[in-house]
Amino acid sequence: MLTKIQITGDILVETGMHIGGSTAFAAIGTVDAPVIKDSRTNLPIIPGSSFKGKMRSLLAKEMNSSVVAPDDDCEELARLFGTAKKGKVMPSRLLFADMNLANEEELRKAGLQSLTEVKFENTINRATAVANPRQIERVVRGSVFKMDVVYNVDSKHEDELIPDMKTFAEGLKLLQFDYLGGNGSRGYGKVVFQNVKAKVVTGSLDEQIINQCNEILAV
Repeated sequence: MLTKIQITGDILVETGMHIGGSTAFAAIGTVDAPVIKDSRTNLPIIPGSSFKGKMRSLLAKEMNSSVVAPDDDCEELARLFGTAKKGKVMPSRLLFADMNLANEEELRKAGLQSLTEVKFENTINRATAVANPRQIERVVRGSVFKMDVVYNVDSKHEDELIPDMKTFAEGLKLLQFDYLGGNGSRGYGKVVFQNVKAKVVTGSLDEQIINQCNEILAV
């Protein structure tokens, strides 16, 4: 029997965040590095792939005994994120949705006309001292995105649910003390997770187990 647990929460952006979008058709004089946006609303999003990749990378540094290819990750990570290694193929138990901006109205009421900002930066050639200016678009501080992750568990592996939740919670903790997106060493992309909760959306699970999951996820 397959049970699906939906993990939701708020991702609060504490410093300007840049997750890059396409510059293929940028006109002269426009932003050098735009953020990725939803094509229907033109609002910034956090791609599920960016969130998943960053979390897996941080957990791999903490939990693997050495630097390895993703398909050689330790069993705990292979269970959560999947592996295509021959003889050890596992589908990902975690499904990450793209994460949409949740507080547009609040930001507009605060007086923001644009929900992104453009930060001007320079790189300096050390040999010539020539400056190379660039414009980087960032999601504004105070933006909130809705986290939406689904965890798949079947009855044969129900005993691995709590260890998996502990690994996922550790990934959230690591992200809070790192950054999401690019340019983190320059102060970009600090995020905080709030109101993280798990609930069964299909199948069934003992209430005590889901309560234990929520205690673990209270990062």
